[in-house]
Amino acid sequence: MRTPWQRLGLVATIALAAGWMLGARPLMTNADKPLAHMVFFTLKDRSPESRAAFAADCQKYLSGHDGTLYFSVGTIAEDVVEPTVSVRDFDVSLHLVVKNKEARDNYLVNPRHTAFVEANRENFAQVRVFDTYLDTK
Repeated sequence: MRTPWQRLGLVATIALAAGWMLGARPLMTNADKPLAHMVFFTLKDRSPESRAAFAADCQKYLSGHDGTLYFSVGTIAEDVVEPTVSVRDFDVSLHLVVKNKEARDNYLVNPRHTAFVEANRENFAQVRVFDTYLDTK
């Protein structure tokens, strides 16, 4: 006859083996997950020239930070519209995926990021930030 501890150990062993056979992985906490930091800028001057100059500043100041997994910046695709769902009230979008929340926090206080904000603050009509934890498999 098994003791309660032996029965618990047997159940735990069976559960671990079943999880291993099914390819289970330990659950990641949000702190461990990649974080997508998407920023949509509406500029005071919405001309193509202003958009291009602003995108160049994004490239200069915001690319190449520690912990970056993906970086891109672009201007609105004016010729691509999906009726009733396309959002048209922005000029430049920044797409940044970083290793985790800590990398994003470090990015936000980095002197290059701070210099970008100071150099461009007067150009902003609106800034919207969308941060998302990414589930990777």
